Amino acid sequence: MTDAISSILSQIRAHEMRMRDIATDAAPSTAVPGTLGAPQVPAAGSGFSQTLSNAIDNVSRTQRSAGELQQAFELGDPKADLARVMVAMQQSQVAFRATVEVRNRLVKAYQDVMNMPI
Repeated sequence: MTDAISSILSQIRAHEMRMRDIATDAAPSTAVPGTLGAPQVPAAGSGFSQTLSNAIDNVSRTQRSAGELQQAFELGDPKADLARVMVAMQQSQVAFRATVEVRNRLVKAYQDVMNMPI
């Protein structure tokens, strides 16, 4: 099960890197700490809630940028070709599914802890 989660996370990171490169129309960029594709470096005072909040914000940004790209394609923007739109939509879908899976596992872990005998 851990291999499947690692695989999904690596796919999300790869998609984010591709989308970042497509969005800037530049050579592959280096990862910025604190983004989904970068190694997470805990800052002083940052905890699980901050990490989770950052991850949800990244998913929100991914969905928003996919929506904007889709709208640009529908309006006939030449920079928004179909391939970019499809990649952006798939990336946002994968990010959302991964977030839902993390939420489900957190709820399951919470329920397991609450059902433990004292």
